[in-house]
Amino acid sequence: MFILKYTDIITIENLLATWEHFVSGKRKKKDVIAFELQLGDNLVLLYAELKNKTYKHSKYSAFNISDPKPRNIHKALVRDRVVHHLIYKELYWYFHHRFIFDSYSCRKYKGTHKALDRFKSFAGKVSKNHIRTCYVLKCDIRKFFANINQKILTKILNRHIEDGEIKWLIGQVIDSFKTKNSIYAMADMEKGLPLGNLTSQLLVNIYMHEFDMFMKQELRVKYYIRYADDFVILSENRKYLEELLLKIELFLRNKLYLSLHPDKVFIQTYSSGVDFLGWTHFPHHRTIRTTTKRKILKALKKFPQPETINSYKGLLGHGDTYRIQKKVGIALY
Repeated sequence: MFILKYTDIITIENLLATWEHFVSGKRKKKDVIAFELQLGDNLVLLYAELKNKTYKHSKYSAFNISDPKPRNIHKALVRDRVVHHLIYKELYWYFHHRFIFDSYSCRKYKGTHKALDRFKSFAGKVSKNHIRTCYVLKCDIRKFFANINQKILTKILNRHIEDGEIKWLIGQVIDSFKTKNSIYAMADMEKGLPLGNLTSQLLVNIYMHEFDMFMKQELRVKYYIRYADDFVILSENRKYLEELLLKIELFLRNKLYLSLHPDKVFIQTYSSGVDFLGWTHFPHHRTIRTTTKRKILKALKKFPQPETINSYKGLLGHGDTYRIQKKVGIALY
């Protein structure tokens, strides 16, 4: 049970420390500059609202990006994002140590590359170093962020957090966002978390931890990896994966009010190539997904910034990418 007290985390000192962490890399943003011009007054006012519990989350501004598929991002005001960082900073490590090892999204010392290496390790074990057939069940949750059930999320948080005022503060953030459409047509369902909130990254992992525990403790699935709403299960037995899929669908639907994307669920052999986290995986190599390749070529077409080049160097270093390196003129070594 998380036992830190609300009054311990909303201090002026902690708000200032949170600001210093938040502002890193953002000092040239117009809204950040405006907030910082009256930083003392703004933080004192925010502290008073938190202390008196008169704080209300403001509305979001929405915009679309292609990454590479279209995504609707919701951006909060600076003052609200400071609150997001405060909540995240105080809750992260408590939950991090409770998550399963093979959950890789938005976690310290985890990430995409660790998940890719874990997949390769699992595939090697299941296939007995590529001498047996390894089947992979690959699943993707449909409209993941938009369909997080806020009532269920709140119940999960209540099991972990004792302090009622901390629950109130998290509730202000959760209640600040609602999606209009859901795969479940029930008017009383409050649903959705905004893409763009730092807190959303943590909250979806807390939500999906229920599924992780179902997979590991109840179903005893050994070779399971999850990255946000993408997950894979590896086995030498195809029938076992088919039976598992039915149990997965029932749990997601009945317990978390989520469903699998009908076009993104498949069982394939490792030797035929498995698409997972932007790469197509084979027993002796992996190649970058075509959509990711196009994104890289577009980003490096003109005069990219050095940090962009370094970022793609890091990405391309994790697979068989000689041809694309040659095409864009990037040398990794």
